Amino acid sequence: MKQAYRELCEQEGSIPLFSQAWWLDAVAGNDWDVVLVRKGEQISGALPFVIRKRFGFTILTQPALTQALGPWVRPSEKSYTKRLAFEKDVLGGLADALPSYARYEQNWHCGQLNWLPFYWRGFEQTTRYTYRLEHLGDKELLWKGLQQNIRGDVRKARDRFGVHVRPAKNLTEYLEVNRLTFERQGLSQPYEDQFIARIDDAAARRNARDCLVAVDSDGAVHAGAYIVRSGDTAYYLLGGGDPRLRNSGATSLLLWEAICRQPATVRNFDFEGSMIEPIERFFRGFGAKQTPYFQVSQTDSKMFQILHTLRSIYSK
Repeated sequence: MKQAYRELCEQEGSIPLFSQAWWLDAVAGNDWDVVLVRKGEQISGALPFVIRKRFGFTILTQPALTQALGPWVRPSEKSYTKRLAFEKDVLGGLADALPSYARYEQNWHCGQLNWLPFYWRGFEQTTRYTYRLEHLGDKELLWKGLQQNIRGDVRKARDRFGVHVRPAKNLTEYLEVNRLTFERQGLSQPYEDQFIARIDDAAARRNARDCLVAVDSDGAVHAGAYIVRSGDTAYYLLGGGDPRLRNSGATSLLLWEAICRQPATVRNFDFEGSMIEPIERFFRGFGAKQTPYFQVSQTDSKMFQILHTLRSIYSK
């Protein structure tokens, strides 16, 4: 099935970035699989997933740094009622085709809002939010949409601190400033440099990424941003900044430049969340639209549910 899915991804532009086979290869290696639904010779739906083991149980989920996975249903020009019937058949078929699991849990792409066939099969859903900018082609409109504090930070970074944005000299330059964000919070970096390097290699070969840094006239790197894109959407995958220089406004300038530098084919910019209040407030300041997406889950093992609950209690 994976080979058929790889071929589908090369042909079908509506499959989101994080569901693309090349992305899954980069972030999950051989630990991902996919189920397909066909109508005749044509693939009508696909549901990729990553297989994890926890407490000896099988978990179907999504890889690290992957905002959403979940089902893809082939776009249809049918009438609304016929399209719903088509989605019902395809989504139900995908749910039924999943291999045996103790726990299924995935964030679905924000474009897939019909989870009813999964509900009928006992799945649960939690609504989460990302923030997305639309109509990237109109830079004047985008600038007007920025809140006053964001526009002020952009000007401050440029005029007072002499900050400009350029591509990182290499991935290491970006990772060094990214690491500072975690160090400031007393945290270790939650991913290895080699993991990001695999993503970078795969995305660079497809011209599907921007690795940017904000630098002042003395050469000090204030902040960094890593953007990935596919089709009509770019995603703010990673960011970081030097805590000693955090008041320069460089992060706002960096994100503004990252948005403006996207190719003409990109119409949407996804900030990838966040559900964390201060981050949500910052992203909202760019005029981004609050956009819901679903976290869909099901526990198919009572023993796993007990262990999962106990671990949640004792980890608090």
